[in-house]
Amino acid sequence: MNRTILFAGILMGMLAIMLGAFGAHGLEKLVNAEAIDTFETGVKYQMYHALFLLFLGVLSGVGTKTKKTVFILVLLGVILFSFSIYLLALNTLTDFDFKIIGFLTPIGGVFMISAWIYLGYHILNQKVAN
Repeated sequence: MNRTILFAGILMGMLAIMLGAFGAHGLEKLVNAEAIDTFETGVKYQMYHALFLLFLGVLSGVGTKTKKTVFILVLLGVILFSFSIYLLALNTLTDFDFKIIGFLTPIGGVFMISAWIYLGYHILNQKVAN
């Protein structure tokens, strides 16, 4: 499980860097500054959670079931939050109105927050030998 989590964190981080570069250098002539800022918000949260997965993958003392749950919450959260933001930021470039998927963004945020809470709960409630 740890290798899967680490691989996902590495992949998510690499993708965040690529998307960040695209947002910084490729979007400026295609969309307005507000859309670029929105796009960058998605990139930031994706990178934060890539680092979170790397931390989770090397964290000891947390059970496999807990790690798997946190991993799934983070993946769902990033897909729903960041990727919906990317599509919303690029909305003017297509005929499809991505505003209809805007409700996915806060749902993704709830998944990401839940991952942090779930991991925190399990870390803070561990029985520590004195």
